[in-house]
Amino acid sequence: MNTLERWTVDFYDFSAPPSVTADPQLPALRDLHTRAARNGARHGTPVILPPSGRPDSRINLFFREGRMATSQPGTWRRYAYALVVWLDFLDAVGTTWDRATVHDVEAFKDWRITDTRNSERVRATSFDTDRAGLNSFYTWASSRFGTTNPVATVRADDEAATRQAYGRGRRDPLRPAGSSSRQVKWLLRGALEQWRDIGLRGYGFDGLRRTGRRTGGFNEDRDTAFVDGLYGTGLRLREWASILDVELPASGGERMGTAWLAAKCAKGGRDGRTYWIPRRVLQSVEGYLDPLEGSRAEVIRRAQRQGRYERLPGVRVVTGHVPRARSLHMITADGSEIVALDELTPDDRRLLFRRTEQGLEPLWVWLSVNGLPKKPHSWEDTFDAANRRVAEAWLRKTDPDGRLGEEQREQVRRECPLWATPHMCRHSFALKWFSILSLLEERRLEGFSPDEIEDFRDQLGDIWLQLAVLLGHKHPDTTRDHYLEPFTGLQVCYLMALLDDDEKSGVDTLVRIFARHGGSVVGPVVAAGADR
Repeated sequence: MNTLERWTVDFYDFSAPPSVTADPQLPALRDLHTRAARNGARHGTPVILPPSGRPDSRINLFFREGRMATSQPGTWRRYAYALVVWLDFLDAVGTTWDRATVHDVEAFKDWRITDTRNSERVRATSFDTDRAGLNSFYTWASSRFGTTNPVATVRADDEAATRQAYGRGRRDPLRPAGSSSRQVKWLLRGALEQWRDIGLRGYGFDGLRRTGRRTGGFNEDRDTAFVDGLYGTGLRLREWASILDVELPASGGERMGTAWLAAKCAKGGRDGRTYWIPRRVLQSVEGYLDPLEGSRAEVIRRAQRQGRYERLPGVRVVTGHVPRARSLHMITADGSEIVALDELTPDDRRLLFRRTEQGLEPLWVWLSVNGLPKKPHSWEDTFDAANRRVAEAWLRKTDPDGRLGEEQREQVRRECPLWATPHMCRHSFALKWFSILSLLEERRLEGFSPDEIEDFRDQLGDIWLQLAVLLGHKHPDTTRDHYLEPFTGLQVCYLMALLDDDEKSGVDTLVRIFARHGGSVVGPVVAAGADR
């Protein structure tokens, strides 16, 4: 029997054609998706397999019942990969998941973060995901199967009591010393653009494009537009990755376009919200969408010629869009129906197509090289690949003559000072707007007394309330908890340096508007004799 070398994980894709067994003696296995759904699987549910190929049903049951069954696919993916790494480690030390001890977890922590024999060491914050996933799994398994939880952690009820008594919780004993519960990393605009140009466009640290190659291939305009959008809108990865072309405003003369984030695409899936897209981002996306010069049209035509869209199961043909009602008209087996955009999940949206003279065409904005909608989680791979290219460019800069040994070269790659993750773009967006709002508030409140300043903030809200609106947080306390510590120590002169000329001009315009309409704002003194 064939065996695998390591534990593996796969995910049910109910939008793909179901696997069919060829053996006529196994009719009950003909529709695997139907069987999986009966057993509690949903689209995106993980299936974890051991090296033997014979699954442990107890492990996979974790994702199909209780709180985890209603979690988002992104949570499933993070926890499934954390479990696979843990299970591989247990195989290496000669034990199983249901016999693991606290000592095993501590050894796992050391191996993941500090053991030099591990070439795939992670940062302390990355281990937090492992810790959270393992604790959730073992908390469930202890109540379901009586398995001992080896993850040493502060219990939720103990931590809540401690917070109530002392205002803060005890430190989780398994949390790495180099991590915090709220750790924010951001990129300055210049660093983000440098990372984008090197990782996605084929430039070097010298600012020159490498000759004879196009790093991003057909994807270059797509990837740069996507990264520009993450930074420019502050949306989460899944949110920006799930937009439809009908939801994008046209780039006009205004600096910011207004768009609506559908409820089922937003975090939590309950409420939609307005967000804003800078003009330069819209222009970048429009370049990617351009029917003549954009790469999107090319991959669509290729997919149409190969009949990919016609063979895709579950396709829903859209015949109309009503912007004011935020709804779509669709053709169904029973005729037609009207569906609110707010009710369409990312998985629903990937199956939305319109019929053109050339054939079916997706409404999903971001497409893979094969013309099919690019799944949100696959953007993590795009960032990983870009980080590897940046690290290679850093190696070329550091060791231009290739004199270092392979171990030293790998060390140089790991120490590359420039890297990015999708969520760092959101943090960078928050920092930029914290800068703008801080500058505006400073200028708006010049000349006010302390009492007047307090009244002003009571009536209009402080920076955190405004930043919460931009980030889509339900309450400014969430924003403050995430961003207070790293942002509030910044000086105004430093904040001003974060903005480009267009943003500085926007700040000046807003200040002039406040000066005209704010009765308590002191404006410039008009010289004697001037026209009144």
